[in-house]
Parts: sequence; C-alpha cells; structure tokens
Amino acid sequence: MDHKDLLEDLRDGVLTLTMNRPQARNALSLEMSYLMIDALRRAALDPQVRVVVLTGAGGAFCAGGDVKAMAGGRDQKQGFEERAARLRERAEASRMLHEMRKPTVAVIPGAAAGAGLGLAMSCDFRLAVSGAKMTVAFAKVGLAGDYAASYFLTQLVGPSRAKELLMFSPVLSAEQALEIGLVNRVFSADSMEREVAEFVGALASGPSVALGLIKNNINVAAISDLRTSIDGEAMNQVRCMATADHAEAARAFVEKRKPNFIGG
Repeated sequence: MDHKDLLEDLRDGVLTLTMNRPQARNALSLEMSYLMIDALRRAALDPQVRVVVLTGAGGAFCAGGDVKAMAGGRDQKQGFEERAARLRERAEASRMLHEMRKPTVAVIPGAAAGAGLGLAMSCDFRLAVSGAKMTVAFAKVGLAGDYAASYFLTQLVGPSRAKELLMFSPVLSAEQALEIGLVNRVFSADSMEREVAEFVGALASGPSVALGLIKNNINVAAISDLRTSIDGEAMNQVRCMATADHAEAARAFVEKRKPNFIGG
C-alpha cells in the first residue's frame, strides 16, 4: 500500500517502509507516525514478511520530529497528560521495531537526526551510505529526547558516551558512527544498493523462526540475569527444534548441500 507520507513495498519476504516527505527530509508528521505503527503491527503478524526495512526517500533517512509543526503550535491545544500519552503512542514504532520477532534493518541513505535516529537505533541493524550525517539533535532544540533514543544509545555505546551524544549533539559522519558502534555497515554510494540487497536478502532467506528467537534471546540478555537468559534460550531452542527449517537444515547437513529455508 502507498500513502502520501509512508510507502510500503513487499517483495521476496522483505517489507520496505519508506518515509516519504523528502521536502522536509522525511521529518515525522503525525500521519507518517500512525501509518508506520499500523504497518509494523501488520508486519509483525504477516507470515509473508520475513524482514522489515525502514528507509527514507530523497536521499535522507529522517530529520526527526517536525520542528516547524511544533513551532506552529501543532500540539498546543492538548493538555500535558494528553501530549505525553500521544507521544508514548507514537514511540510504539521504536518498540515494535526492536521487539518484533523478525529482523529489522534501517537503511540510511542520508541525514538521520533526533527521533529519526531513534527509529534507526531501534532496528536490529543500521546500514549507512558513506558520508551520511547523524546527530541526536534534541538538546539543540531544547528537548530531552523521545522514541527511546536514550535507551538505545545507552545499549549501543554505553551510558557515558550516550550522555555526551545527547547533551552536546555532535554531528557524526557515517564513518564516525561505525567507529563507535552506532551503525553496523557503511557502504559507498556506488555499492550501497547491491550491498544492502545482499545483506537483507541473506536475512530474508534464513530460518526466520530461529532468527526471530535469536533476536528475542539477545533482547532478554540485554536486560536480565544469567539464569533468565539460560532459561529463555532453552525454551527457544526447543521451539526451533520443532520447525520445518530445523528439519531441512539437518537433512541438508547429512546430504552436504545448502538448506532451503521456508520460514517455518
């Protein structure tokens, strides 16, 4: 389905969600935010979707919240509690990208800032084009942060570096972001499309149940103790043993061939 502010494209198990406000560097409008939440809810339940890719149109990823709309008083008629509740609601996009049991990939073709960077960080992987600029940006407009940016920054780079990035809001190149662990890969503009297709294709052709449970194992490990992780791994391992993909992989091993995973 195509909408004004968000484009959806499902091919070969890969759902690509493209933020589509290039005139505003894909800043998050209310329409885009709610369309994204709806698309992610459907993707989490759709067996045809094996990987979700989030990207932006027009050479940018996402400039974050629509500061012009904020300055124009977009939310001024709402009370404090309503504004907080609506912001929590929109930040569900970050939670779903992080928690859905399918790989999620942010493809960053250009600038990523504020809540846009928060969305990218909530994905399992971040692939950036060389020269892309990234900044947390909140402090520069007198804000503390949203879309789980503080959570994911702390997970990715540690609390001390996260405080530095949030309070000073330096603009990082893709290469600098790679150096500190903020992104996973940096590709040249010439090779970006091919490299992304190979990376995402490998995930889409993998054992999707196992990949989703690997993601769950790591998410649990990040916030729990050893005993909880071991228990969760045991449960998820037994779940994987009952899948068709595990049976296929075992046959392929014996027959000395590459397995053909079907996602079940």
